[in-house]
Amino acid sequence: MQQMNVQQIEQAVRLILEAIGEDPNREGLLDTPKRVAKMYAEVFSGLTEDPKVHLQTVFSEDHEELVLVKDIPFYSMC
Repeated sequence: MQQMNVQQIEQAVRLILEAIGEDPNREGLLDTPKRVAKMYAEVFSGLTEDPKVHLQTVFSEDHEELVLVKDIPFYSMC
């Protein structure tokens, strides 16, 4: 899989800001493209990972109770 192009994401966010009538160079929006690119890098970081590495744990207990695992980052994009 191709490496994420953070600069291209930043450019796209600037274009979106301009398209909605905003000024991407105004003080409150200067860092927005970088923040959005950072968010996308985090949310989609799993695209380059092999799920087999994370799905190796299995339970062989003979019961049907709920197993709860906490503090696992989970993101969903439609």
